[in-house]
Amino acid sequence: MRWLIRARANRVLEDVGKRLRIQIRPFQQSSRRALIDRLVFDDRVQQAAKAHAAAHGMPREVALDQVRRYAREIVPAFNAYLYFRVGYWAGKTLSRALYRVRIGYADEAGLARVPESATVVFVMNHRSNMDYVLAAYLAADQAALSYAVGEWARIWPVQQIIRAMGAYFVRRNSRDELYRRVLERYVAMATEAGVTQAVFPEGGLSRDGRMREPRFGVIDYMLRGFRADGERDLVFVPIALNYDRTLEDRTLLRAADPAAPPAGRIAAVLATLRFAARQLGLVLRSRWYRFGYACVNFGTPISAREYAAARGVDFARLGRDDRQREVAALGRRLMDEVGRLVPVLPVPLVATVLLGRMGEPLSELELKGRVAELVERLERAGARIYVPRRDWDYAVGAGLRMLTLRRIVEARDGLYAARREEAPLLAYYANSIAHLAGRSPTAASG
Repeated sequence: MRWLIRARANRVLEDVGKRLRIQIRPFQQSSRRALIDRLVFDDRVQQAAKAHAAAHGMPREVALDQVRRYAREIVPAFNAYLYFRVGYWAGKTLSRALYRVRIGYADEAGLARVPESATVVFVMNHRSNMDYVLAAYLAADQAALSYAVGEWARIWPVQQIIRAMGAYFVRRNSRDELYRRVLERYVAMATEAGVTQAVFPEGGLSRDGRMREPRFGVIDYMLRGFRADGERDLVFVPIALNYDRTLEDRTLLRAADPAAPPAGRIAAVLATLRFAARQLGLVLRSRWYRFGYACVNFGTPISAREYAAARGVDFARLGRDDRQREVAALGRRLMDEVGRLVPVLPVPLVATVLLGRMGEPLSELELKGRVAELVERLERAGARIYVPRRDWDYAVGAGLRMLTLRRIVEARDGLYAARREEAPLLAYYANSIAHLAGRSPTAASG
């Protein structure tokens, strides 16, 4: 059976290798057992295990057992057949079933200049768990992405599927120094081997629609072993996503409300099942609509080699405090680029206008006029605005229809007004583009 699966995976590798811009690295094709052994017996991991054993007064063998458990938890089991045949088909089908998926903007010239030998890291904002699916689907002609996935996915059979898709698991906010050293070495090994990765510096989903304060731990792990004069450059590509509707919006708002009782895993599963049942009911009654537009923008790649040369720094040789300061500076620049690239979609536009006129009825003509004023401000600020069908009337109508169908907005006698109890939900979508004021002008449509 293993031989049969390996043979199919090899055929897939030969096929996709003809169209992938960034080839599958030998590191990704190594067996999981070999990668685990390589990680466990890495010199730095062995030194960390020795120090851990000494600090906690335990036998070294016990510390090494912990290392092996951590390695098994972290290391993926990439399978090309599952990624490019099953995963790509599932991602494409699910994305297109739920959304009208669009690439709003891409710096094609900048992406074309990235050397094939470089390690490419996609740096993204995090609005929905659909981000994983959408980005992997849209980047499938470029590379196979390796994600850092939180502990939420460590349930059967989800974790087995995610591992086979090349993702590795990360314990958020872990204070275990030995675990962090093992994770650091895995990330460094994958980076040195040229594995294409995708990171979400925000760590978790935005609970109010705004971009969260980023953390740069994984980027720090990548840069610790990076040498400007080494074999591979390290290239960061900013990516921004936005949705007319995120599947988890009400759940995220509830989690951000300190007065709301915490929801356990069982409650979350039941809520998901109720949501799916409602959607199925709409489908059966022929009243179901897709959740609007999902848009992705690809920014200009930033070379760590060129960045380090311009600032006169060598990340591999900096002391801890100096390195963290330089990593934070690079990380902030990356996240500024991500923020600048966030697509402006119909629902956030309409939500922004209605939120500013809470409870005030507006005709569709008045609403379109106020949206036009907002768009003019955003264009002057340099926002990337996606205009469906290049038709502003259609765009505003699509956003308004989505909010009306969800009963966030009431329509009476040709006038539209936001329901006051839905103000937090309107703010959630308006917040996704609220940071875009005051930037240099550029607009995208299509």
